Amino acid sequence: MDLALLRTFVTVHRAGSFTRAAALLGLSQPAVTSQIRTLERQLGRPLFLRQARGVTPTSIGDELAHKAAPHLDALVEIAESRLEDESSRRTLHLAGPPEFIAERALPALTELTGDDRRGFALRASFGTTEEVLEGLAAGHHDLAISTARPRGALFTATALCDEEHVLVAAPRWSERIDPDALRLKGAPALQDLPLIEIHESLPFVSRYWASVFDTRPAAPGTVVVPDLRAVLACAIAGAGLAVLPRYLCAPALDGGALVALHDPVVPPLRTYFLVVRAGTLALPSVARAHECLLRAAARWC
Repeated sequence: MDLALLRTFVTVHRAGSFTRAAALLGLSQPAVTSQIRTLERQLGRPLFLRQARGVTPTSIGDELAHKAAPHLDALVEIAESRLEDESSRRTLHLAGPPEFIAERALPALTELTGDDRRGFALRASFGTTEEVLEGLAAGHHDLAISTARPRGALFTATALCDEEHVLVAAPRWSERIDPDALRLKGAPALQDLPLIEIHESLPFVSRYWASVFDTRPAAPGTVVVPDLRAVLACAIAGAGLAVLPRYLCAPALDGGALVALHDPVVPPLRTYFLVVRAGTLALPSVARAHECLLRAAARWC
């Protein structure tokens, strides 16, 4: 059986789409379709059910993928290891939320030394969860950090770490908040205070309000800036209240530039996932970066 046909088949099985598989393989969509039809003729059985949006594997297709994928991944690992032994420099493409990439992921990856850094360069890009997962699916990235666990066979996701969200403000705002009123009344005790957020939909504030106060924020954001580091700077400057990841605002809290306004029994948490395309952990540079980030995350928790 032709290994090229099997490679195309496994890629389609993981991608769930001829078009997406074609992009990952660097082939045209008709070429992928032709290869799958050739393999189906050789086997005498259909491997996929064609649908309006993508394809679904048949039971035969699932069985073949289960048997073939590990062996193909092993061959890729052997080939890539040989290339790295020959000092061919690989470029690792990482994508995720700008603040998390800048403050945590990049410092962790740049700590790689000696043999761990041999063989790959590093490129990073920023985006929303939807953007980075779309880019990963299309082959633009090798690793993605996501705030949602993706579904489907195309991705392999590993829980990386949890971040605690903290309601903060500059000290002058905390003086205007009665802690007893906040404890007894919840969100209404904060309704006249300005809010700083990364988007008009108030994703951080809304999540905190729902989790801690069981309600939604009543007022729109006063300052909206699309970067949590800018939200932090605005909060320190006294522009209003903000909900921030603790890792990002911890230095300001420790130094007194910000004050935590509330200490809920169960603080809101958000989980980050480290995501790769299925099979790509066979690539040595991807595997080393993946392992490095998981080791670093153990220190972050």
